[in-house]
Amino acid sequence: MYFWFVPATNKKTVVPKKSPVRKKAPAKKKKSKGWPIQLKIGIAGLLLILLSPFYYGYVVKTFTSTWRWIRDIGEEPHYRTYKSFNIRIPDKYAIHGIDVSYAQGKIDWQKVKSMEEDSVHISFAFIKATEGIMLVDPYFQRNWREAPKVGIICGAYHYFKPAKSGKWQAKFFLQTVKIEKGDFPPVVDIEELNGTNPNKMRQELKEFLTYIQNKTGVRPIIYSGISYYTDYLDGYFDGYPLWIAHYHQPQLNINPKTQWLFWQHSDRATINGINHVVDFDAFRGDSLAFRRLLIQ
Repeated sequence: MYFWFVPATNKKTVVPKKSPVRKKAPAKKKKSKGWPIQLKIGIAGLLLILLSPFYYGYVVKTFTSTWRWIRDIGEEPHYRTYKSFNIRIPDKYAIHGIDVSYAQGKIDWQKVKSMEEDSVHISFAFIKATEGIMLVDPYFQRNWREAPKVGIICGAYHYFKPAKSGKWQAKFFLQTVKIEKGDFPPVVDIEELNGTNPNKMRQELKEFLTYIQNKTGVRPIIYSGISYYTDYLDGYFDGYPLWIAHYHQPQLNINPKTQWLFWQHSDRATINGINHVVDFDAFRGDSLAFRRLLIQ
């Protein structure tokens, strides 16, 4: 039997090459057709506004206000800094004053009277006289004597203790203070409860006010902080002149119907002749109203 052998071949199998892929040409950018008609109308309207006299006036006004804001260190209108007094003062008030007690020590009242910045000066002073039924302010008699000598209008005040008899406190006050023509009416400073309930406080306060009015013939002034007045006094003593403490604000934020006369707007004033910071006050009214308030 014969066998035939076919010799192996060394040739590699040839794989047919793929044809190259042709890349697409980049798409051509579409040409802009211009701004939309709405945008053109908006720009035209804006230009008309910018070129109008009204807008020019607005810009001038805004610039002026901004300049003043920067000048006054970012303060609100009608509330500017007075460097001499080291406080901001609401500038719509023309008559200004202070209130003092033993805390201010010995005061040179001539220096107080001479101090002035941009027509702001001290015209009046409330002076602490008594507290409770036994305490007399150690500087009261000196202040009460010396301040009027330099032409400062004065008023004396009593620090009220609701836990004590209102009538006895009034008697003690009048034994200490000699009220004269040209003075402010007597002032009662009420700003704490002393552990009493509000009704009891109001009862004793009413006793104090009634006794003072009967003996002097004038209606006393009530002093209090804005929160205390709103919480405990509002609506109970209508008709009495009010002196309200509300610090470091451009305006007194109180019920517009409240007939307040004095606003203690700062407790940080520096005054020539006084070696301690002082409460600073403004009178609500003109010089005629101010004079009418004084004892005749």
